[in-house]
Amino acid sequence: MARYFDVHPDNPQPRTIAQVTAVLRDGGLIAYPTDSCYALGAQLGNREALDRIRSIRELDSKHHFTLMCRDFAQLGQFVQVNNDVFRAIKAVTPGSYTFILPATKEVPRRLLHPKKKTVGVRIPDSKVVQALLEDLGEPILSSTLLLPGQEEALTEGWEIQDTLGHQLDAVVDSGFCGPDPTTVIDYSSGAAEVVRHGTGDPSRFE
Repeated sequence: MARYFDVHPDNPQPRTIAQVTAVLRDGGLIAYPTDSCYALGAQLGNREALDRIRSIRELDSKHHFTLMCRDFAQLGQFVQVNNDVFRAIKAVTPGSYTFILPATKEVPRRLLHPKKKTVGVRIPDSKVVQALLEDLGEPILSSTLLLPGQEEALTEGWEIQDTLGHQLDAVVDSGFCGPDPTTVIDYSSGAAEVVRHGTGDPSRFE
């Protein structure tokens, strides 16, 4: 059964954050709240956890995984961003947007879209996630915690523990987390294309 961590949403406890990142470093799979909805998270190079995410969500090979990044310096290591795209992304981050961009060689091949060679990236506006990213020192490989056949993500840590506790290594709870995922903007063709409407205002990209 997954370990259960209560984290303060505005003042994340450093000791608890360190315990969660230790689970990630040990190869674990976690559920954690973001500034949009809950996500599944693992270390970037964790092949087993990637397979577990695919199994839980019943994902095919064309699914775009997301790298949850601390800041633009980190984001720039993993995706190719020209000046125009950089300005467009910077105007709305940190926030509830995921951007699909061409990946650099720093991204493991198994995370890439098989044809486009792209990956999702985002910089969250969440003190809990920022604390996890700072302590971990690298992006968290993530995927929206949306279960097969469901239209909305689970919103409460205890609910996730009851439903998925036997399939996860840790659940992070920092209070209610909304049901809506991020807005997804695909820049793989060079121009912005809104491919999912979510919590971020998509109007500037349409």
